[in-house]
Amino acid sequence: MSIKRRGMFELHLKSFYIRSTDPTQIKVLKLEVLTNLASETNISTILREFQTYIKSQDKDFVAGTIQAIGRCATNIDEVRDTCLNGLVQLLSNRDELVVAESVVVIKKLLQMQPSQHSDIIRHMAKLIDNIMVPMARASILWLIGEYCEHVPKIAPDVLRKMAKSFTNEEDIVKLQIINLAAKLYLTNSKQTKLLTQYVLNLAKYDQNYDIRDRARFIRQLIVPTEKSGVLSKYAKKVFLAQKPAPVLESSFKDRDHFQLGSLSHLLNSKAGGYQELPDWPESAPDPSVRNVEVSEWTKPSGREKRKEKVEKPFYSDSELESEPTESADSESLTASESESMSEIESESGSGSDEESDEETKLDNEKKKKVRKVKSKKRDESEDSGQSEGEEKTVKKRKDKEELSSSSSSSSDESSSEKSSSESESEEDSESDTGKKSRKKSSTTKPPPRPLNAKQKEISLLDLDDFSSPPTFQTSPSPNTLSKSLNLDLQGLTLTDATLPSEGLGLCRLFQVVSPSLAGAKTYELLHRVTGEGLSVEYNFNRRPFSPDHTMVSVQMQFTNNSATEFKNLHISEPKLQPGMRMQGFKEIASLQPGEVVTDTLGIDFCDSTQAANFQLCSQTRQFYMSIQPPVGELMMPVFMTENTFKQEQGKLMGMNEIKEKLTLPEKCRSDQAIVQQVMSTANLGRVPCGLDNEYRFAARTVSGGALVLVTLVTKDGGVAQLTISCEKMVIGTMMVKDIMQALTH
Repeated sequence: MSIKRRGMFELHLKSFYIRSTDPTQIKVLKLEVLTNLASETNISTILREFQTYIKSQDKDFVAGTIQAIGRCATNIDEVRDTCLNGLVQLLSNRDELVVAESVVVIKKLLQMQPSQHSDIIRHMAKLIDNIMVPMARASILWLIGEYCEHVPKIAPDVLRKMAKSFTNEEDIVKLQIINLAAKLYLTNSKQTKLLTQYVLNLAKYDQNYDIRDRARFIRQLIVPTEKSGVLSKYAKKVFLAQKPAPVLESSFKDRDHFQLGSLSHLLNSKAGGYQELPDWPESAPDPSVRNVEVSEWTKPSGREKRKEKVEKPFYSDSELESEPTESADSESLTASESESMSEIESESGSGSDEESDEETKLDNEKKKKVRKVKSKKRDESEDSGQSEGEEKTVKKRKDKEELSSSSSSSSDESSSEKSSSESESEEDSESDTGKKSRKKSSTTKPPPRPLNAKQKEISLLDLDDFSSPPTFQTSPSPNTLSKSLNLDLQGLTLTDATLPSEGLGLCRLFQVVSPSLAGAKTYELLHRVTGEGLSVEYNFNRRPFSPDHTMVSVQMQFTNNSATEFKNLHISEPKLQPGMRMQGFKEIASLQPGEVVTDTLGIDFCDSTQAANFQLCSQTRQFYMSIQPPVGELMMPVFMTENTFKQEQGKLMGMNEIKEKLTLPEKCRSDQAIVQQVMSTANLGRVPCGLDNEYRFAARTVSGGALVLVTLVTKDGGVAQLTISCEKMVIGTMMVKDIMQALTH
């Protein structure tokens, strides 16, 4: 299911993370699902999970994790080098099974780009003495034999060591030693002729007949004699032919031949009695086949009716919901009323043995009597409550008049007494109104009382705790302006020579260092010929998108090159990848001939370089457009101290770190040129550094907030080493390529 419908499960990726309590077979299945769901956007998260799984004590699970890393590397080119470096680090693991599985996976990955990874082949050749797992030793020997031209000095020495231990090796290793000897004989016969002859003589008398046959076949093929056949002329083409790189696929691929969930699907083989689902019919079947006969209702007998009446409550649910006060009133019945209720029940009980029609009549009479008793009780309670309420209101009015006629010297005391009396009157009035909820009253409410200081404080606290959160305006605040000022002042050192004069203000300094839109690289989105006179260009202005700071700000420029007017320019039907969002600009009502209009578009690329496709519509036309961002425009600068930079860089080691060596040309060896090239490629912030030959930059991705750290160390002769540390490995890999291209061209 995850192979066929990957989009259904991508949003629930964390549900397939492996727990320590999962059994091994469940762990392996979850690894399959995670590998099937791997894509450019989530590969960094998945590989970080795999990195923790390798430390598990379950060796079968660790082997499955290493195989999953290899599959991810073959499916996603951007992380292939990163996965290779991580697997090479596993070769120093103490566990032989981990090392062996890593060797097997590295062998498959190296077949895709062998010329670029000769260092890894040399490193694996040095491990041949320490690795004892037969499959791993055989994989190393196959790699050295297949790419012996890349390691011409090491391969003969490896054959010399293997010839010594040939008789003690496993059969799979012996076969690869024979293949290595044959390939070296064809490419470097001067050094390996005698060694090859020695190995073939040992294999000639081996106990395994497969090894004896292989040695006899290879001897006739590579050592031409009079009896040799025609194949000996093509020995190099046979042994040194280019092999296609293996395709690492899920073992569950192409298993959709059988119905999901059936025994045949589980076994991947047709079981006895299996029947395939029929195809959808061309014409709709008769809907009457779905009609189900409903059994007719039969009238219950008198005895069944009596049984139902005993089980169900006296009042129905609708009566209990519509008359909540009746249940409360029924609890406070007097003794005479309870006697009348008992008489009603005795009457209903005496007639229980009669016919069903008489029972229904008695039941209705009983309900009527009960309602009369309750209505009488409710009227009496309401009348008494009303009379008590009227007496209280008269008494309160008299108290108010007495308080108002008091002397001015005791005004403070009278006000406090008045507030206390008013609070009591409110409580009483609330109890009165609760009793009169079913009867309309014509009593007037007391006038609103003024709040004293204590009550004002309480109301403010209530507002802070329980009121809805305030809505913030989208206009930039002074804090955001100061933050952008800090962003613009990045890497600026104000020495004595560059200090502004006394009359030079901060505004002028901001204008000098703020990013100018004219310097930003402009991309053509719509040509004037294609757009029938309308041309659209865009650039990444590297400024926060004010409505939503998780979006990349794209500045668009519309130019009307025709003699006619364009109306109602707007964006419609954006076709975005899962997770991506777009916030369009306001509709341009009119674009006159020769007029140029600039507006800003916000796009959340989800920290990926996948294109955002949309339509630009006018009153009469629709234009299909696509914006694909460079990886350097997906981030915003971050400013930190040197110690913080080192701490964060220490956390992003291993598979999160990418290193490359490069040679800087003459024009790009000065400090100004290096900083300019790096910061023009990516939206980075300069980090202070105490060394003259080291440059540090930092940024965070706009959408996910992942930290990106860039370090460039220069040496004599223009040699430099570029290091990028980032949680998202795809971004780090693409950043390395872009920065290296900017520095070397």
